[in-house]
Amino acid sequence: MSNLTRSEKRKLERMLGMASGYVIDFSNRTLEEFVLESTGKEIYDEKYELNSGSKANRMRAFWDIESNYVVGKLLGDIFDEWDEYKGYNNTETPSEECLKIVQRLKLSAPVPDIDAVVANSEDKDFESLAKAVRDSIDRNEPEAGLDRLHTFLVKYFRVLCEKYGIDTNQKKPLHGLVGEYIKKMKAIGAIESEMTERILKSSIANMEAFNHVRNKQSFAHDNNILKYTEAMLIFGHVTSSIRFIEELENSQKKLVETKPTEWEGIPF
Repeated sequence: MSNLTRSEKRKLERMLGMASGYVIDFSNRTLEEFVLESTGKEIYDEKYELNSGSKANRMRAFWDIESNYVVGKLLGDIFDEWDEYKGYNNTETPSEECLKIVQRLKLSAPVPDIDAVVANSEDKDFESLAKAVRDSIDRNEPEAGLDRLHTFLVKYFRVLCEKYGIDTNQKKPLHGLVGEYIKKMKAIGAIESEMTERILKSSIANMEAFNHVRNKQSFAHDNNILKYTEAMLIFGHVTSSIRFIEELENSQKKLVETKPTEWEGIPF
């Protein structure tokens, strides 16, 4: 459940015009569609049927039942689409106070580094895959995203290996690609400490174990799916690793950009 305070609820209710039983200019249909698209939740499920079951009461029940992040995601999406749903008589823009509430709620994201899951090549299919992985966390369904996370990692490390001229034949498994990449980073001096190297090398074994999860405990096949808490742990480990690798790659890019060319210093 979210930890919205009474004061925060009052501010949000005023902003959304909920005293009337409505939620700004949403109809039953548009509210149902909007909440489903934003969070994957069915707002007209009986669990949200608080008191009269009005749109405002369903929103209140949603705040009480769902997590900080899910509530923040929905409110943030509503404010992003404010001009479309605010109603003809409401000329206000979302208040700074309400936007800060949304920011606080979304900082409780179950996987803080999930925004690091982005395609590292200009490939529309790859971009769609990355979005599908992020969406599984936005919907608080990490179990449903494990197979796509594995596929994302394979494509992600293939792009990195190709960048450094490392063989990426289709038979090479995920942990093989990761191992080759880490070896290359060590060879070019991108990894400075022994501890960092050890941490990264431990990820090779973790990625090998991920192969089993993908094949035996995800929706890739007809499997018994891994439980939520373990799926969340895997997501957290993977996304923090990607975040570090992106920083590593950015450092290498800056190094190349600032390296003098062979012509510098030669008088003409």
